[in-house]
This record gives sequence, C-alpha cells and structure tokens, in this order.
Amino acid sequence: MNRVFPVLIAMLFFTTGLLAQNADPVLFSVNGVPVHVSEFDYIYSKTNQKKADYSKASLEDYLDLYIKFKLKVQRAKEMKLDTIPSLINELEGYRRQLADSYLIDREVTDKLVKEAYERSKTDVDISHIMVSLPLNPSPADTSLAYKKIKSARDRLKKGEDFGQVAVDISTDKGVDKHKGHIGYINVLFPNGFYALENAAYSLKAGQVSDILRTPSGYHLVKLNGTRPARGEMEVAHILLRAKSEDEMAAKKSTIDSLYKLLEAGSAFEELAKTYSDDSQSAKKGGYIGFFGINRYEEQFEEAAFALENDGQLSKPFQTSLGWHIVKRISKKDIPAFNIAKSGWQTKIKQDARFEIAKDAMIQRIKAENNFREDRDALEAFVTTLDSSFFDFRWKPGNIRSAAKLFAIGNEMNTTVSHFEEYLSKSTRDRIAMRDVYSAEEAARMLYDKYVNENCLAYEERHLEEKYPDFKALMREYEEGILLFEATKIEVWDKASQDSVGLAEFFKTVDGNYMWDRRAVISIYRVDASLKDQIEDIRTFSKTNRPDQVLAKYNANNEGDKPLVTAVQQTIERGKKPILDQMLWEVGSLSPIESSMRDKSLTFFKIEDILEIGPKSLEEARGYVVADYQDFLEKEWVKELQGKYEVEVNQEVFNGLVQ
Repeated sequence: MNRVFPVLIAMLFFTTGLLAQNADPVLFSVNGVPVHVSEFDYIYSKTNQKKADYSKASLEDYLDLYIKFKLKVQRAKEMKLDTIPSLINELEGYRRQLADSYLIDREVTDKLVKEAYERSKTDVDISHIMVSLPLNPSPADTSLAYKKIKSARDRLKKGEDFGQVAVDISTDKGVDKHKGHIGYINVLFPNGFYALENAAYSLKAGQVSDILRTPSGYHLVKLNGTRPARGEMEVAHILLRAKSEDEMAAKKSTIDSLYKLLEAGSAFEELAKTYSDDSQSAKKGGYIGFFGINRYEEQFEEAAFALENDGQLSKPFQTSLGWHIVKRISKKDIPAFNIAKSGWQTKIKQDARFEIAKDAMIQRIKAENNFREDRDALEAFVTTLDSSFFDFRWKPGNIRSAAKLFAIGNEMNTTVSHFEEYLSKSTRDRIAMRDVYSAEEAARMLYDKYVNENCLAYEERHLEEKYPDFKALMREYEEGILLFEATKIEVWDKASQDSVGLAEFFKTVDGNYMWDRRAVISIYRVDASLKDQIEDIRTFSKTNRPDQVLAKYNANNEGDKPLVTAVQQTIERGKKPILDQMLWEVGSLSPIESSMRDKSLTFFKIEDILEIGPKSLEEARGYVVADYQDFLEKEWVKELQGKYEVEVNQEVFNGLVQ
C-alpha cells in the first residue's frame, strides 16, 4: 500500500498536467515557440469582431497572417530588439498606464456598472425607518440612535405594523403622513445610500432588512414589491390650475369640454397654447419632455405611464395643481447595455459606492496575499510627531528606523523609514490636514493611504498571472512594438534609402506606372478692369503664345500688378472636370469663369497634348516606393519561412472550425 500511494499521486499530477495542456492545446509553433489556441482565438475574434464566423476559410486566412506575424516577431527577438532600452521604457510606460486603469475598471467600475444596469431594469417599492445622526456624532449619539433603531427592529420582529413603528420611531420628515412609505424608486439611490440600495434589491417582497448604517444615520428598509422599470415617457399636457375644491369643481366642465374637442380632432398643441395654465409648457404646445419615476406627483405619473400608444390621450384627472390631460408622445425603454454603459460609468465614479467597492478590493488583495502589519511599530512612530509635521519643510529625522511596518506576499517588507520618505513627499496632504487633525491622526490616515497604494501596486505587478486578458494585451503591445521596429529596419528603411535597389526594382515593373493622356494648359487670369476686352484676349490667345498675350495686354498697364497673368499646368485626363468636357486638341479654349471674390475672369487654353506613356521613376516615386516595400516584405517573409520551422497541429485547427 505504501508503494502504491506515491504512484497514484504521481499519476494524478501527470493526468492533471495533461488536462491543463489539453484545455489550451498548442495550435502552431514557430522555431519551437508555441502559440496556444487561447492566444489565437483571442486575437482572431478581436481583429475580426462580428466577421469572426470561425469558418474554415476565415480561420485559414487568419492563421496564415498570424504565422507570418509570429515569424517577424521571432526575427525581432533574434535581432535583440527586445533589449533596446528605449523600447523597454516604452513598454513599461504602456504597462503602467494600462495597469492603473485595468485593475480598477475590472474589479470596481465594471462590476458596479453591470450591477447598476441590471438593477435599473426593476423599480422597487420600499418603506423606510430612519434614526438620524448629527454630522459628527459622538459615541453617545451613536449609541442612543442604535438603541432606537434596534427597538424598531425588535417591534417589527414581533409582527407590529411597519407604518406604525415608523410613525413612532422614524425621524424622517413627513413620517406622520406617509408612515415611512417612499414608493417606487430606481437606481442610483442618493449618494451615500448604497447600503439601502443593496438591501432593497436583495430583499423579497414583505421582508425587512437588518439595521443599516449610512452617513445620515441608522435605517431599516422594507421591500413592498417590484415591477419592471418604467423607463422614461415623453409627454405634453394641458393644465387647468385649481387651488380649492370649489375651483376644482368649477373647472371640471372646462376640462371635460377640452377633452371632447380633442376627441373630435382638435389639435392638442393649439388647445394647450390657448387654455393651459402651465405657462412654460403652454407656449410649446404643452410639451414637457421626457421624465422618469418620482419626478412629478404620483397621480400624474400613473396617468402618463398608463398610456400604451404614442399620441394617446389620458382622460382628465386631478393632482394637487388642478386638472390635467396628458398626451403621450413617445416612450424610452431601458437602452441596451453597450449604449448605456458610458453613462453609468460616469455616474458610478461620482458615487460613494465607488470608494466602498475599491476598499473591498483592497481588503481582498490583503486577504489573498498574506498582508501583515505591525501596528505597534506604527504607533511608536506617530507618537514622536508634533505640530511641525504639518510644515511643508518637514523631513524625516536623521536616525532612520528599520522597524518593519507591513509586508505583502513575499516581495514587500516596508519599514518605518520607507513610510517617512512617503510622508516627506506628501506635503500637500499634510498641509491640508493641519487645521483638522492632530499630527498622530494625520499620520495614521496617511499610513492607510500608503498601505492601499502599496496593495494596488502589488496587485498590478501580478496582473499577468491572474488575468489572461491583461497578459494578452501586454503580449499584443510588446509584439506590436517589435514588429514595427523589425519592419522598419528590414522593409521601410530599405525602401526609402536603397536608391540602387529601388531603381533596379523599377526596371522590372516600370510598365505598371502609366500616364493617361495629358493636356498642357495655360490658365489665364484677367483683371476685372479688362472685362470688356475678355473676348479679344481669349481670341488672341488661341493662336498666340502666352508671352505674346501678356506682352500685348499688359503693355499700357501703369499699376504694380499685371492685368493679365498666365500659369502653365499639365493635367491628366479625369483630373479636371471642365477639361474633360472640352475637345482635346491644341488651341481649344475653356469657357470664361468669373471669380466671386475679386470679379477677375479666368479661362484656359490647351497648348499641347501628351499621349499615354510610362511615368519616370521620379514621377511615380510614391507608388514605386510603396510597391517596393510590399516586394521587400514578401521577400522577407519568404526568407523567414525558410529560416524558421513552422509546425501546425491540424487536428487542433480542425477543432476550431464551426
């Protein structure tokens, strides 16, 4: 039995290793460097997006591209481009930038955004008991408030009516009237009330939460019910104001008459402009716009959201303002997540829940990485501080303490001396605390901040180990840098600097760069003062050279600028629409055009016709260089294919095809 047990253990580990490999098999290798399915699948789906159909043809095309990419990366590493300091610094800078946002976005923002979005699909009907606390409560204040809220909880557990307990205990304004009933509400709850929101969206109808604490005090929340979120309604209304019961009764006949007119086909907008007492909306035909729940009185919202079709009218109804008729214009339901996401991100980052979730993440980092601290060492240090700590010139003492403050994992052993250096650089924070906290309190708070920053930094250093997506992003960026540098050396620089090679290449492809028919034209510009002679100038130019035209019509000019100018250009067919409409022969003249800016007159004459022919290297240089780059790259790939062995696991590839 003792001999069999080690064998079983060995087999278990061997089998586990095989399973791990099979879970992410090697798709292909370049020069012995493996590329796993997960890497190929990630980059294939990311590059192709919605076009990633996993068909055999699509996968084969992309596999060919990715193998060529990996060949170039292998060459870049062989050239030791990954050891160049400037490239290392660029990669480290990118990693810092990416890591700063990646961890917070993934662990905090994304989770909170998804949570808020899912919650936004449901309205919750809640009731509430609150025992408020002053802004800076003393222990006695806190104790008294807690006893009161606990007594409320005890009474509810015995089955007493929630509304009555709320009236007896809650310090919420208006509790005598509403008996703690808030009604339907949706996310986000008011800033600082995340605990209440969590309770409301986790309770079952009829349940009461445990005691909750917010900056305002202690709370109990009861969930009365839920419904699908109403979204937003776009409406217009007609309002007849009434302040008393008598006025209500008197105006009922008027609102009923208006409703009958609307039923008969009268225009809502015109009646609103004429009769509505809501001056702001009346001038816009009664238009109010979009609104969600808890914007207006319950009666108004119930009537509006009961309308099922655009253009539908409510029957006349009352609110505290008077009589209304509401017209539904449109309804805006909860948008798709990808549309709503950015808006939720902005809201979340401005809400206190963001810091709560960030703190929870830091606690997770501490728990997972064996965070240890010596609070005694901290206290021994902070008790040495006095009011000079708040001076911007404060520096650590000459005798540095090597006492350990905290450690994370196996890497970080932070001493009091390290913390002192941090404090000396935190001048702005120290000065800001001067009139609020004692030196000891300020140092403890800065210590907590220092610990949090170090925990985040530790986690960021290990992102590749924990998050495959981050590892993929870093690999993608690193290989992208290497590809750029290698291609620059092997292709782009050669194409632009190798004049002999470019000339030799041009000889093999010069027939690819051809001129279409071209016209050599003289463009004449005639000053507005000679508009009466424009036809004479045009006729004379038809049979004479430009220098002769200019000599004749500028001869009597006494001004500084010539009255007639001529500029010669060579234009290819298809590049100037007005030229394409003319007869292509020497001596052809264009129509006269007038400038709106200075009233000058313009026409041109075809001086010569150049037939179809090849371009010179200089004339086609841009195109030739681009084609030479393409040629060099293809030759480079052929060279790499001969240099490095590529092995493709066809069975694994076939498994990707859908």
